[in-house]
Amino acid sequence: MPVHTHPGWTRQDRSNQTAVERAEVVVAAKDAVAAESVDEITDALLGASRLLVALSARSLTLVDDSITIPQFRTLVILSTRGPSKVVTLATALDVQPSTAARMVDRLVGAGLVDRKPNPDSRRELIIELTGRGREVVDAVTAHRRRELAAVVEKMPKADRSGLIRALTAFTRAGGEPPADLDVDSYQL
Repeated sequence: MPVHTHPGWTRQDRSNQTAVERAEVVVAAKDAVAAESVDEITDALLGASRLLVALSARSLTLVDDSITIPQFRTLVILSTRGPSKVVTLATALDVQPSTAARMVDRLVGAGLVDRKPNPDSRRELIIELTGRGREVVDAVTAHRRRELAAVVEKMPKADRSGLIRALTAFTRAGGEPPADLDVDSYQL
């Protein structure tokens, strides 16, 4: 890299400029590594998500093959966050309220959720899991837990060490509540 100097600069001035240019190169290299790292992490997460979706679908099918993955996601949200208004559920699912309402209709028909009057507003309904809905979530989760444990056991111990911290940070960054969340901490 050429050093551009001023004719009146001292040797120290030129040395300082060279150090600054070297620092800029190091920063640029770190930025390139960070960008590459994000791409590599994204690719790894895409691979992991394919596995997780496959495990989830298989677990769901073994417990109740009439429930779709989006319907199960609705049950999980109600399980982790507690009873919810349809509009709040729609936001959590990232769908329109009308789409969430249709999903709730199907889940009510299947006996997995109930609609109850909102004690704070007569015009609103609260959606909550039924006993059967809770059983489905628990059974699917137990099956997924066993399958995930089998995969983790196949991993070398050295590769497992940072997994908890990394996945916890990833889950938090994505806005998903932790697996051990107390549902009373969520608002309707």
